[in-house]
Amino acid sequence: MLTRAVGTLWRLSLFIVICQAASSLGRVAFEKLTELDYRGNTYYTIKNLSLYECQGWCREEPDCQAASYSFVLNPLTPVQETVCQLQNETTATNPAATPQRSVNLYYMVKLQIRSDNVCLRPWSFERVPNKMIRGLDNALIYTSTKEACLAACLNEHRFTCRSVEYNYVTLQCHLSDSDRRTTGQYVQFIDAQGVDYFENLCLKANQACKSNKIFQPPRIGVADDKVSQYVSLHYYVDKDLQVTSEAACKLACEIENEFLCRSFLYKGPPIGTSYNCHLYHLDHKTLPDGPNTYLNAERPLIDDGQRVGLYYENFCEKATGLPHDSTLPVVFDTTDDPSINNLTRSDVNCDNKGYCYDVSVNCKDTRIAVQVRTNKPFNGRIYALGRSETCNIDVINSDLFRLDLTMSGQDCNTQSVTGVYTNTVVLQHHSVVMTKADKIYKVKCTYDMSSKNITFGMMPIRDPEMISITSAPEAPAPRIRILDTRTREVETVKIGDKLTFRIEIPEDTPYGIFARSCVAMAKDSKSTFHIIDDEGCPVDPNIFPGFTPDGNALQTVYEAFRFTESYGVIFQCNVKYCLGPCEPAVCEWGRESVESWGRRKRSLAPSNETDSLEEDMTLSQEILVLDFGDEKQSQYLKNNEALFSEFGKDKTVTIVEPCPTKTSIFALGVTCALLVLIYVATIFSYYMKKWMTPRKMLA
Repeated sequence: MLTRAVGTLWRLSLFIVICQAASSLGRVAFEKLTELDYRGNTYYTIKNLSLYECQGWCREEPDCQAASYSFVLNPLTPVQETVCQLQNETTATNPAATPQRSVNLYYMVKLQIRSDNVCLRPWSFERVPNKMIRGLDNALIYTSTKEACLAACLNEHRFTCRSVEYNYVTLQCHLSDSDRRTTGQYVQFIDAQGVDYFENLCLKANQACKSNKIFQPPRIGVADDKVSQYVSLHYYVDKDLQVTSEAACKLACEIENEFLCRSFLYKGPPIGTSYNCHLYHLDHKTLPDGPNTYLNAERPLIDDGQRVGLYYENFCEKATGLPHDSTLPVVFDTTDDPSINNLTRSDVNCDNKGYCYDVSVNCKDTRIAVQVRTNKPFNGRIYALGRSETCNIDVINSDLFRLDLTMSGQDCNTQSVTGVYTNTVVLQHHSVVMTKADKIYKVKCTYDMSSKNITFGMMPIRDPEMISITSAPEAPAPRIRILDTRTREVETVKIGDKLTFRIEIPEDTPYGIFARSCVAMAKDSKSTFHIIDDEGCPVDPNIFPGFTPDGNALQTVYEAFRFTESYGVIFQCNVKYCLGPCEPAVCEWGRESVESWGRRKRSLAPSNETDSLEEDMTLSQEILVLDFGDEKQSQYLKNNEALFSEFGKDKTVTIVEPCPTKTSIFALGVTCALLVLIYVATIFSYYMKKWMTPRKMLA
């Protein structure tokens, strides 16, 4: 009996020691970054996993430190093709490391957080590097690690901790009950090197807002159908449902507990068994470019005829009676309201009429787009200084408007010196007279890579003040062209034709491009063939050689091929931008070391990674490859293109042989006539010989 008691006591002590050891290590949690990618050592790659399967695999793998999850919608299927990469080393843990922009990618970093409040959701925090929101802290503490700061947010009981800012240099941990959705539209991110911003994703649905939470289409100056179409193509669907009404889809987002649902897409009444309600953990505030994501997005090249639907986002109504309300800009109803606080009086973006202006600049290839958002409907005009008659926009009761400044000509009088374009924009209340309440902004666009972010700087000019805005232009969109030996662009070719495959961007841009992860796909999406690998090297140079530079473009010469079961071949490449020419990849082929552009590599020079533009883009091109010698067959295939355009269905392609020509029919007739004549002559000779031979007489 005593022995059994001692054994039980020993096992209990061992259990306590194990529990204490596990508690000291903390619980496994994840932080997530949206459309940002860190360098790391990938030790395992899996395709066509769901987002949550990828994250769960990394959670269970002891060696996994981070997971990179990318997804691209194949418009031919249409199904999102995914790639999950598990990394046992990552630079995301280094505060000085700079992430790379990558569209349609989530990056998840494994953490150990010592808190019992770590939720069972796929990730506990959304991280935004080198950003902060100034002046909205509820508590300031000092912690030795980022993980300890995040644990303090989860353990906070005096207020609802919605966001955290951690300074890796001073070790300051700022806790706040506000985040990007509860602060109001005039409190925005600012750059803060060495400081990371985190949003708490373990909140319950009813804790997402300080006050009432409503769902409405995002009011960002973009048509609702364009936003909905972008969401359906570029958002990862966290959950699919079939519901009977829009209200049921909204309710599903409100009560969702497996993740914090911030938006949903309702595609209309149910049809068959297809899903008509999509739930997302994203909204436009989560995206690095915010509303500019939809402004810069182009409509897809392939329209599959599906319903676009209506997209709604979680919107937090302004809370009243909270301590932080006195520190935020307020909305004024009269001209000289005595309740204007000191912050608004000293804010250079607000005037004495109670209007506050949020001005942003978007540098395009041929114009400068100046977008203005106000805190209440504005009436007046916006124009270029000195060109009020030829470059202006009348604004009538609007809180969001835009003026496009041309970069050439005299209409807007934009000045240019060594690639830097400047202009002066006036926001004027009266249609004719300029008053003290009006604002003057000096805008500037430059191609300098070091000034990518928009910054505000004041330059006083008499009563109205001049505000300098700096921005960087976006890289031009590339395109694929397939040319024949006469440099003509082709859509239909024959097997074995010598073709030139070109990826082009405009010649008058300062950028270079580098192609990688190129895939040839059958039009029915049943077969794929990798032609350029993830490093930019050709997989089989005998079929598809590596690219060579031609000015700003990349090109290679190959012989046309097609898949056994499909005439349509779709090429898809991932294109990376560089400032100036890109460095080539060094490829091993046989016993030789060659560059991806095809020249023999004599000396290996280190690549200048700082010159690469942190943008990747995926583009595709389709071509029809025939294996017939007769041009009539090619015309037949063109006229019956519908046979090859139905995706996702098993179809039998009937190949019709070409009709015989008149010459062949005439030759066949002559041959048949000669054979008949020979046959008749043979029969005639036989009977003549038999008739002329004398009969034998019997004796």
